[in-house]
Amino acid sequence: MLELLKNLASWLTSSSQWSGSEGIANRLVEHLQYSLLATVIAAAIALPIGMLIGHTGRGAFIAVNLASFGRALPTVGLVTLVFLAGGLSIWPVYISLVALAVPVIVTNTYAGMAAVDPEVKDAAKGVGLRGHQVLWQVELPLALPLIMTGIRLATVQVVATATIAAYVSFGGLGRYVFDGLAQRDLVQVLGGAVLVAVLAVAADLALGGVQRLLLRGRPANAR
Repeated sequence: MLELLKNLASWLTSSSQWSGSEGIANRLVEHLQYSLLATVIAAAIALPIGMLIGHTGRGAFIAVNLASFGRALPTVGLVTLVFLAGGLSIWPVYISLVALAVPVIVTNTYAGMAAVDPEVKDAAKGVGLRGHQVLWQVELPLALPLIMTGIRLATVQVVATATIAAYVSFGGLGRYVFDGLAQRDLVQVLGGAVLVAVLAVAADLALGGVQRLLLRGRPANAR
């Protein structure tokens, strides 16, 4: 075990391992590209849906069922299915990652909007705010903590799952895991896994910092 850890440390810190088209730096950029684009697309789809459901109170069953769907989604199976239907391209990866992230964001956005006290919304309407003003000026700010939590969870899941890009012969940090398994190179497999884990933690910490900035100055019970 000690020898394995020593070899892993050497693999991770070797300058040659970080350079070139197959180096860690390039694989990291690829992994971030897959993860960020998929998360942005998922947020663009999920946030309006969650806000609409939470604001109107209609279609709540969609948000609840989406949560179960997200947990049961066989990501690798979906990648394979889209890959077989659409041919060799990066789109099966993006479609699968977006499908993974959307339920989490929809559910948390809906939950945040639904948790806003009805009396607060009534008071806002009482001072003359229209429906869309209540949404943007009252409901959304109060729901922001849960919405950000959903985005953080979705991002971490996407970063951890973006390794599937290597499953259909594309890049990213998953390349080390799949190539290492094929070559029976345990050090390379562990190296890829460690890099993905570190990236996921870093993404969560970064979004946590953004969340704290957005909520700065708000009372603790409003967070």
